[in-house]
Amino acid sequence: MARLIDLVARRLTEYWPGAEIGPLLAAYEFAAAAHRGQRRLSGEPYVCHPVAVANILTTIEADPASLVAALLHDTVEDNDSVGLADIAERFGDTVASLIDGVTKLRRLDFASREEDQASNLRKMLLAMARDLRVVLIKLADRLHNLRTLWPLPPDTRRAKAEESLYIFAPLAHRLGVWRMKAEMEDLSFRYLEPRAYWTIRRQLGQSQAERESLTRHYQANLRNKLLAAGLPAEVFGRAKHIYSIWRKMQTEDLPIESIRDLIGLRILLHTEAQCYQALGVVHDLWHPIPGEFSDYIANPKSNRYQSLHTKVLGEHGGPVEIQIRTWEMHRVAEYGVAAHWRYKEGTTDAAFDEQIAWLRRLLELSSDLAEQHDYWETVQGELLSSQVFVFSPKGQVFDLPAGSTPLDFAYRVHTDVGNHCAGARVNGKPVALDYRLRTGDVVEIVTSVSAEPRLEWLNIARSSHAKAKVRRYLRAKARHESIEAGHQAVLRALEHLPAAERARAKLDRLSEVAAQLGFPDQDSLFAAVGYGDVEASTIARRICEEEQRRPTSLAEEVQLKLPSIESAASTQALPVATTGGGSILARPARCCNPVPGDTISGYITRGGGIAVHRAECPNIRYRAAREPERIIPLVWGPRDEGQIFRVWIEVVAVDRRGLLSHIAAIVSDSDINITAAQARTDAPGLAKLWLELEVHERRQLDHLLERMRLVADVVTVREVPRHMVPTGALNASDESRPHVSG
Repeated sequence: MARLIDLVARRLTEYWPGAEIGPLLAAYEFAAAAHRGQRRLSGEPYVCHPVAVANILTTIEADPASLVAALLHDTVEDNDSVGLADIAERFGDTVASLIDGVTKLRRLDFASREEDQASNLRKMLLAMARDLRVVLIKLADRLHNLRTLWPLPPDTRRAKAEESLYIFAPLAHRLGVWRMKAEMEDLSFRYLEPRAYWTIRRQLGQSQAERESLTRHYQANLRNKLLAAGLPAEVFGRAKHIYSIWRKMQTEDLPIESIRDLIGLRILLHTEAQCYQALGVVHDLWHPIPGEFSDYIANPKSNRYQSLHTKVLGEHGGPVEIQIRTWEMHRVAEYGVAAHWRYKEGTTDAAFDEQIAWLRRLLELSSDLAEQHDYWETVQGELLSSQVFVFSPKGQVFDLPAGSTPLDFAYRVHTDVGNHCAGARVNGKPVALDYRLRTGDVVEIVTSVSAEPRLEWLNIARSSHAKAKVRRYLRAKARHESIEAGHQAVLRALEHLPAAERARAKLDRLSEVAAQLGFPDQDSLFAAVGYGDVEASTIARRICEEEQRRPTSLAEEVQLKLPSIESAASTQALPVATTGGGSILARPARCCNPVPGDTISGYITRGGGIAVHRAECPNIRYRAAREPERIIPLVWGPRDEGQIFRVWIEVVAVDRRGLLSHIAAIVSDSDINITAAQARTDAPGLAKLWLELEVHERRQLDHLLERMRLVADVVTVREVPRHMVPTGALNASDESRPHVSG
């Protein structure tokens, strides 16, 4: 490890003149002490990992603060004796802030349900907006983990590889860090499609000597021609990475033997003018292939990538891909946003701001899109799409996903321009809204105050950004129409009531009725009537009822809304089996109420039946210590798809009116029924709420508990055994009470 940290220090001083290595070496000593005795699954000392992460960051010329944070990024989470305050005191607030951001990113799970993925993406984007270096450290952390995945179980390896290929590699691409992106894709591909990976690698190996010989020939030929033209250029061979070859095989439906453009060259010069001169030399030396030229110097990609790309036919008849760029362009292409901190720290940088404009757009949509799947789709579209570059009439460059239409361009300019788009001109000529834009097009949008989004626009728009804006407008319009329809329906329902009832109608009670039914306001109530979810006659009768005293606390709200619900003891048979495979009859133990997904054990009762306990239940542990012969290991067996299991949860929350409606809405949205409820004031300003729920499995309950913890006024929420629920909510039997060991 000492040799590797010395290498990190040496590299830092090479690309960052004047950098002090003292903090770097101090961070290594601190990390080594914090991780002493800890080992990775491979058996290596754990400190190898943060040092390797710092070493990866030197390959993209990361700043000194990022390297120090990389060395310390696991110390806070993996060591109870180390806190952020300790880091800040010894290494400064910037390093502590970076470590805090990386620690939070480690807890994000992108292999979870779609709504969780969207929520976690929001958190990642916010972390990026605060300091992009947080994500650079995370990318380096993930890359080293990919290099050392082999000790993990196959399912875990696959999950990490999928997450890397579909989330982190596209992020690296968007941030312009080509070095990390290419290796991350190849390593992920290796675990996701091992047969294809090794087949391509083996076939590349068989032809490697021939390709290397041909590449050296082309390099020498081209270098001589450039020098003869007075251009001081360096010419390098450029290898295609395995994942990019596989993608080309898939998109063009070709075997690897038919892919001939495996040879690539890169020309590095000092000025833009020399790049265009070199392009002339290349096209004079070899015949250019039509349609295979791209000028990313005049039209940079959104991640600030600049280069001239061309494809030519070499003298041996095969295609050769050539990139031409300046040394500075090459540094940006290789290191991406990491290059920003080298010269720009503490100053504004218009090019850098333009490079992360996509991040600002996604953050704006984060508060714009109510539907999680819309946001997930938008982020994926923004990260994964290839691009075209078009111009406004004033010459401003816009990057759009490949296949975009004038409608996508309109929404990129401004939401109002998109919402009132009535037509478009491309290169001065009128075109249909579904015209496919090409790089270099000049696009002008014709607007009209009477134009508005229509449902068919969802088929015209190609960018997820534009589709999200269209959906939002259509939903808002549909909601407005539903509110008006619901309002009129309630007024008509009032007219059909007897005159005596109608005389008691008080429209100012609509907000109260909305709250009673779990709606945030009366517009939401009218919208529900308009959608057909609530009967207009129900609302009409409610506003004609004698006004009731409004509940002032959570306990009163439960009593008013759920006055007669009492829990019945669950006696259903559980779908369990012995570890040997034999099915048995069993019932749930009331002390811990196991549900599918829990680890379980069985206790043979005196009457001969089997009570199923969660493995961590104190009762089963007590029995196991005293009557081990009555304990049998169990597993969950096949069960009916609709089978339900009852559990109790306890919620401690700020005592306020309306909280029950909020909680009930979350429970309902999770497709869970409430079968009993009890509440009481537990302390000044706090209330306790107990709910009996019907769930299908442990994962469903855990997801609900996570959602409820996010409610602002909820202090704690947990699952509890029956004996901890007040007797007003159920009649507990003796069996439900715990056994206390002497």
